[in-house]
Amino acid sequence: MKIFVDSANLGDIEQALRRGFPSGITTNPSILSKEERRDFAVHIRDIIALVQRYGMAIPLSVELFTTDPQEMLKQAERFLADFGDYENLVVKVPIGWEELRVIHALRGLGVKVNCTCCMSYNQAMIAAQAGANYVSLFWGRIRDTGYDAASIVRQVRQTFKEWNCPSEIIVGSIRQMIDINEAFQAGADIVTVPPKFFPQLCAHPKTDEAVQQFMRDFGEWAGAEAVGKAATLVPEALVG
Repeated sequence: MKIFVDSANLGDIEQALRRGFPSGITTNPSILSKEERRDFAVHIRDIIALVQRYGMAIPLSVELFTTDPQEMLKQAERFLADFGDYENLVVKVPIGWEELRVIHALRGLGVKVNCTCCMSYNQAMIAAQAGANYVSLFWGRIRDTGYDAASIVRQVRQTFKEWNCPSEIIVGSIRQMIDINEAFQAGADIVTVPPKFFPQLCAHPKTDEAVQQFMRDFGEWAGAEAVGKAATLVPEALVG
């Protein structure tokens, strides 16, 4: 089970990296468009620098922003020129008939590929056959079409297992907390999660209740002064 950060926001990414749980980062043109306008290559390079600062050699998916196959290959070459020194760079290519040529060509060059925008079993299958390292199934958008996203993920997982297929299943298009749980339960290798859900993954009202009771009971036993002294022992690096 792996959790990726689905964001291009440097602050959100750093908050996740500080907590040590991300196994990867995914971006796309829409995610990038939400950030302050600046040079694309500089922004991606800043994400790489941030990951390296925290010593986490994790995959970073960067999506092509053209629909022309020939331009896709040229753009991928530019990505490699700009970011190829980061060994965990992954180029995102949307699923499509012409796009399979791009996936196949990039894999022939040893470039890691995340085939994105998959909405069906057959799309995931053919992307894997073309060599994609990751196939990204869009949970929320699949449900928008009236199909059972969990069923599709389970079917892909079962077939990959039977084939002994090395491609990993990423589930994206997460819209609510329950999507994360259900995607993992359906067999996703990875769920890429918008940062707004991370605090919710850690939260439960009964947890708050239990911690408050522990502190209250300890304070009654040891006295308020002892509780205050204990609080000063928390390292500054963990505060905030």
